Amino acid sequence: MTLTRSKSCTAFNGQELLFSGALLEAALAVKTTLETDATSAVLVFDDETGRIIDLDIRGSEQEIAARLTSQYGVASVAKEEAQPEPRGRGRPKLGVVSREVTLLPRHWEWLAKQPGGASAVLRKLVDEARRHAGPRDAQRATQEAAYQFMHTMAGDLEGYEEAIRALFAGDQEKMQQQMRSWPEDIRHYALQLASRELRS
Repeated sequence: MTLTRSKSCTAFNGQELLFSGALLEAALAVKTTLETDATSAVLVFDDETGRIIDLDIRGSEQEIAARLTSQYGVASVAKEEAQPEPRGRGRPKLGVVSREVTLLPRHWEWLAKQPGGASAVLRKLVDEARRHAGPRDAQRATQEAAYQFMHTMAGDLEGYEEAIRALFAGDQEKMQQQMRSWPEDIRHYALQLASRELRS
């Protein structure tokens, strides 16, 4: 069984990189490592958030994959190619989700006067807000991801506090200077999380 869509993650064994890639493969690498040496200090980090992923690696590959599918909502399929669903008549599925929205009367009155109806106007407003906040939100997310990882793996390393200050100041050159004595794999991954240019 393979996971067709899975979160990307990075595993460390102590201060050394163990694996970087899809979550199922990371779980299997961790399982193999711990079966070889149960005292290994293995941590797995979400490449998107920099936070630790708690993995249950009991059982077979199929059992691990099933748990990951259930826990993270990734799709799992057998190795043979899945058959596409037949297309029906009518409009294609647009992915529209119906949920309750609570607004004050003046908001509903304003929406009622807009062309296209309330739902269309709300979608446009959300899209516009996302366009304006996008770069700022992306920068904040990369900084937070790097901070989470650095706090876990580098909190007691030389230059940690100065590196964190440089991270949130957006000064990558100073950040690299403060991290120069850190273990190579930790330094590299922290910089990868902190920099959109380095992230693939």
